[in-house]
Amino acid sequence: MAGFMLHRSLRKNGLHLGVVPEMAAARYGSTLLTLDHDLDVLPAAGRRITIAELAGHVDDLAGRLSAGGVRPGEHLVIYKTANSDVWVLATAAARIGAVPVMLSPALNAVNVAALLARLDQPVLLTDTGKLGVLADVPIAAVTRQVIVVSGHSPGAKSLSELAGSPRVKPVFRPQDEPAMITHTSGTTGIPKLVVHTPRTMAARLTPQWWLLSLMRKRETVAIHISFVHSRMFAAMALALLRDMPVLLMNESDPGKVAGFFLENQPGFIEALPNSLMEWEGLADDPRKPFASVKYFSSTFDAIHPRTMSRLLKASERRAPLFFQIYGQSEVGPAVGRPYFRKSAHKADGRCVGFAMPGSAKVRIVSRNGKRPSEQNPGFIEVGWEGLAKTYFGEQDRYDANRFGKWWRTGDVGYRTKLGCVHMLDREVDMIPGVRSSLEIEDFMLGRLDELVELVVVPGPNSEPIPVLCTHEDVPLDRERWRAAAAGFPQLAEPVQIPHAELPRTATLKVQRIELSRRLREQGLVK
Repeated sequence: MAGFMLHRSLRKNGLHLGVVPEMAAARYGSTLLTLDHDLDVLPAAGRRITIAELAGHVDDLAGRLSAGGVRPGEHLVIYKTANSDVWVLATAAARIGAVPVMLSPALNAVNVAALLARLDQPVLLTDTGKLGVLADVPIAAVTRQVIVVSGHSPGAKSLSELAGSPRVKPVFRPQDEPAMITHTSGTTGIPKLVVHTPRTMAARLTPQWWLLSLMRKRETVAIHISFVHSRMFAAMALALLRDMPVLLMNESDPGKVAGFFLENQPGFIEALPNSLMEWEGLADDPRKPFASVKYFSSTFDAIHPRTMSRLLKASERRAPLFFQIYGQSEVGPAVGRPYFRKSAHKADGRCVGFAMPGSAKVRIVSRNGKRPSEQNPGFIEVGWEGLAKTYFGEQDRYDANRFGKWWRTGDVGYRTKLGCVHMLDREVDMIPGVRSSLEIEDFMLGRLDELVELVVVPGPNSEPIPVLCTHEDVPLDRERWRAAAAGFPQLAEPVQIPHAELPRTATLKVQRIELSRRLREQGLVK
């Protein structure tokens, strides 16, 4: 009942990120946050931090940012080396009423410079390593001030030198005013800056709040997602406010991940789809690192059935569950569905889910005037109060995708008679003569265990080219490929590249347009 009342309060008053640790500490101060890395900004904090200690650290850093000149309503761009202190610093910024702007450490200098210029003289919070990345960017011209998390840099203030600054009272942003800015994946160019408000962020907690209410016991949750993504802030708010011990992960290497799981025994894992694909080989590890896991969850790209099946079979819990949620930065979680151990391998990976109680509505809109169907897929649109407020500095681009209360996601699909939304492809990734590139990828990954990644992209003449990676980059057995791909005669000959050479976004999505460009540039296709 207390959880239900708290959720109602959040939906009414909004999610104010800066006071989430304080709210959680008031109820569950001894609950632990365990890290697999040290915090850059607080190296002495250690890797096991109570929620009460976390709240104190956020309060301390909020005071330092205020003393450093960051003001309520001001944009504070956070662009630093990947570390969970990114989330801590953004929370501290929100506590003093600033608007944290989260930039992925994977962004290059050109994109960062463009986004800084779009924000009109923000404060930049970074580290000396990233300042090196930005060496050719006229930082002084596009920012009001630079703050580094530690150490020294000419012309910049240092948070380490501001230790002991006076604490300040929290500042609450209005319900419908910007409270945080994240960015889109940038798969088609310079990312767009997505504006979130207390109201929209609170609404987005609803699907997972509902799911967590179905859990019979308290579980330790392992979180491995981009620290700058809006989902990170929702996941942490849910975990802290529902008294779930958290494992915050920066490491993705399967061997190190296995050791961390064996030591800390998570009951719930939320991770990026591509991270789970990278880890699925651990299902065969005799130490059984997934034995303790009751729930797996992923809220970004649709995930391949092979991966879900292998993870579920690796759990030793009774009736483990994989819950997939389909959504994007602009809409939050839209639809979702569960998968089970005995049936995940037979699942249709294109069925991304059903509407969830109290959450988003989804509709399919015709692309050609004819009724949307499996044979004639339409635009997937989402409507609810969780929609992002705007694209900062690009209102026209936002308006082009907004149709009243509905947001056009850019994905193409259809809905079954039972109400399941099937997502076939991004509109920009559609290839003539191919019903769904993602469907082909699901099928082939299910047939060929040696594949760790497969992406179908258009060639110079719009022919569908399979680009693949194998375990340890072992050369592909072409005869096995041809036998498995017999049902897809439209496919060109596959191109094999090293796994490390796939261009990816901050959330590890493959940048398909960039991949096509590289194939042509490197002469791998003609």
